[in-house]
Amino acid sequence: MRSLPHDPGPRRRIVYRGGVKIALMDSGIGLLAATSAVRRLRPDADLVLSLDPDGMPWGPRSVEDLTGRALAVAEAAAAHAPDALIVGCNTATVHALSALRARHEPGLPVVGTVPAIKPAAAGGGPVAIWATPATTGSPYQRGLIADFADGTRVTEVPCHGLAEAVEHADEAAVAAAVAAAAALTPEDVTTVVLGCTHYELVAERIRAALRRPGSPPLVLHGSAGAVAAQALRRLGLRPDPGAPAGGTLTVLLSGREGTLPDAALAYAEGRLLRAVTPAR
Repeated sequence: MRSLPHDPGPRRRIVYRGGVKIALMDSGIGLLAATSAVRRLRPDADLVLSLDPDGMPWGPRSVEDLTGRALAVAEAAAAHAPDALIVGCNTATVHALSALRARHEPGLPVVGTVPAIKPAAAGGGPVAIWATPATTGSPYQRGLIADFADGTRVTEVPCHGLAEAVEHADEAAVAAAVAAAAALTPEDVTTVVLGCTHYELVAERIRAALRRPGSPPLVLHGSAGAVAAQALRRLGLRPDPGAPAGGTLTVLLSGREGTLPDAALAYAEGRLLRAVTPAR
């Protein structure tokens, strides 16, 4: 898949007439959490999922390379004329959001994904942030902590291999990665920020690994619900979970139309999409 320049000239857009259409992009299936949130808020929305199996994972790539991949994946989604584009990836939001907005806004609103540090810190208790090793300790994450969690004790927890294990639905690898991250998490932590969208797909396994006898229930903060709600706000739309489930699904794999990866069906968020009618 060719990385596209910031201004490749006129784009061929697929003609579309109908209700709201929302696109989501990521290197892999981490976008499923936000997708299912959009689906629950607006079951009538058409969905376009743009993944990059040819280029994943994005995390180890240079900023320039990652930005090029993200622009190309977004361009593939934009060709289907969505009303909004959700960047369902923390890493891509950190490094490529400004380039994506420069390329597509104001015609196409672009909504990024930011770790839910602010609402987590509002609870006042000790907080742990589970994130990829590349994000843990980064100036970006440290900046969010300084801005939104001043006065709250925060522990940054690197989750080695967890996103990759979730991406491949490797149960043994997920269990090992969760256990390793849990061992790095202080026992008195009451709130955990899931700082990678992949982690939301195994939230209950994370909760179980951190359950302490006699301790109050652990609070987990993901970003999917807030991102989905923000996309609707950008479009001036209200959630309508009771709307007829008439939306369609288009899946793009490094720009090629395809189907959801088999690993997606290992998760409830992926199975939810099996009932969505493929776009024609």
